[in-house]
Amino acid sequence: MARLIRIFDGSFGRLRLSEAGAGESPETSAAPQFVILREGAGLDVAVDGEVLRLTRDNLLFLNPGATHQIISRAGEHAQLFDFQASAEWLRGRFPAMFDAAGRPFASGGESINQRIRQLADTLAVEVLNDQFLSHERLEFMLQELVLSIVEVCLARRASGARLWRGSPFADNRIRKALALLRAHPNKEVNMNELASRVGLSRSRFYDLFQLSTGRSPRAYLDMLCVASAIAKLSSGSGKIADVSAELGFSAQSNFTRFFQQQVGIAPSEYRRATVKPVADPQDEPGVD
Repeated sequence: MARLIRIFDGSFGRLRLSEAGAGESPETSAAPQFVILREGAGLDVAVDGEVLRLTRDNLLFLNPGATHQIISRAGEHAQLFDFQASAEWLRGRFPAMFDAAGRPFASGGESINQRIRQLADTLAVEVLNDQFLSHERLEFMLQELVLSIVEVCLARRASGARLWRGSPFADNRIRKALALLRAHPNKEVNMNELASRVGLSRSRFYDLFQLSTGRSPRAYLDMLCVASAIAKLSSGSGKIADVSAELGFSAQSNFTRFFQQQVGIAPSEYRRATVKPVADPQDEPGVD
């Protein structure tokens, strides 16, 4: 049987990380499902009798009721993320795409961009270090992942009007602001300038942003900075001081304090808890 590595349940549905095994018994999706290869050379997956190839450059969509089975894999090692999203959770964010009709996906899969790949890889780091992962941050990252998938993949199959109808993300000015924040997460972002860039007054921008995301622009930016920091720290390259500077902190001590408040441990400790092929002399005790 496939070896389950991590499993998380919540209002978002169920997220599983598992070691993929060929020849397992077919499974039937009870909810809309997103399948992403975390590690490995590739898999062949039969979905309702159609054989689809899953690599690190694409993802698979499974409609409710779809039967799927891994029929072969390349190499000795393959890890899978599968996100069985709660229909209610999806409808609350994208009601036009995930309505009661039950079959939201017109295709079995789509290629993914660098943003989606990076989100999936960072999410993998987070779930493997789940002693530091809060439910709030997990749900935030899943929402970011699905929002990116909707924007990049599902938008190819639906008109803009239909795609965003009834969604809290319907305002393209807020989606533009989100794209700008994601492109360069940095604590020095001037929110007044950001509001102006998307054509909104400061007060209107804050109101619409809160309605769309459930967070203030600053709180949202904090989440993006944490995700970016985790991606950089877990890569094992670069110094913590460099990560701090890239994220706009005026002093490394400020970054350490911020990270500890958000994650619960110092960045040096978090990095030691992940795979770290390159030593960083700044990671020595007392040099956070």
